[in-house]
Amino acid sequence: MPNWLLPENIADVLPSEARKVEELRRAMLDGFRSYGYELVQPPLLEYLDSLLTGAGQDLDLRTFKLIDQLSGRTIGLRADMTTQVARIDAHLLNRNSVTRLCYAGSVLHTRPIGLHATREPLQIGAEIYGHAGLEADAEIQQLALGSLALAGFDTVRLDLCHVGVVRAIIRADAAAQGLEAELFGLLRSKDVPGLRAITAQFGAVTRDALLALPHLYGEVDVIGRARAVLPSLEGISSALDALEQLVKLAGNARVTIDLADLRGYQYESGAMFALYVPNLPNAVARGGRYDHVGEAFGRARPATGFSLDLRELARLLPLAPRTSAIRAPWGTDAALHRRVAQLRAAGEIVIQTLPGHEDEMDEFDCDRTLVLENDHWIIKNLG
Repeated sequence: MPNWLLPENIADVLPSEARKVEELRRAMLDGFRSYGYELVQPPLLEYLDSLLTGAGQDLDLRTFKLIDQLSGRTIGLRADMTTQVARIDAHLLNRNSVTRLCYAGSVLHTRPIGLHATREPLQIGAEIYGHAGLEADAEIQQLALGSLALAGFDTVRLDLCHVGVVRAIIRADAAAQGLEAELFGLLRSKDVPGLRAITAQFGAVTRDALLALPHLYGEVDVIGRARAVLPSLEGISSALDALEQLVKLAGNARVTIDLADLRGYQYESGAMFALYVPNLPNAVARGGRYDHVGEAFGRARPATGFSLDLRELARLLPLAPRTSAIRAPWGTDAALHRRVAQLRAAGEIVIQTLPGHEDEMDEFDCDRTLVLENDHWIIKNLG
């Protein structure tokens, strides 16, 4: 095998793609800042017991692990930045007020999480801490939809779920409480035969409710159907009320409901959402409430947020046209250097051509040139 081949599902990002990714990153971070979100930069690696605190088995399986030669302890390369940001809020910032944080950086996965997915996503996201009300969920939902709009996606499907529905059903049955992980897995895969088998020992009300959940997906009328077929438990009613409010705040997005879409359930605690765009089978962004993650860091804080993979998103966008630039000769003339510096300071791209390579401009469209006339360096348009 040639020594320059990369591992499976790992790839270089070439100039045109890298430019799209970077422009998206800048635009989204500026959008987050306009809402008052502060940028943080967690480390790429940290001790494993801290990195996986509050996370579930799925994240553990996705995390690369190695031994730190300085301490002898096991460290992990982050597979997700959400718990890291929760640690920063709970342990380092330690504020009592509402805190809004955002982030952008590479994460690594031991296995790809979707068809043709990279194992090195560039994750960007935003989290809000300190407010348990639905207003925070609505802001995060709005921010996620706005981020896709910044990227040029005007056709978006918002898929809503609420982990409180399932948890309320399980809490009402002692036999079900010890099988939560298995139940969530079966619901997530909509394995109705598996659910029938595992719920045979449950009470009739619990069994019927769990068997109904895989069929409660579709348009927003699912909420009404759920009220009709699920038991009248307080946790279910409040969860469905929250989903109804989030539907009203979805703007122009097409909204669907799937009460069995429980990805990330292991640390999610409330409303959850996934965003889909044309030409991509996987969700392009996911978010939701996770109020209990901070407990492991010694400080429970209400929390909700979302994240997406910029590299995956950029691949869906058309190739950008070549950027307009000014071609300038290479030289030692001080006036030329001053003029080039002035143009660059004004935001222009000025490319000084090296001798013998005057026409080699692969990435840029040099539609103007800098020429010397009457002892002045002036810009002329190229035909």
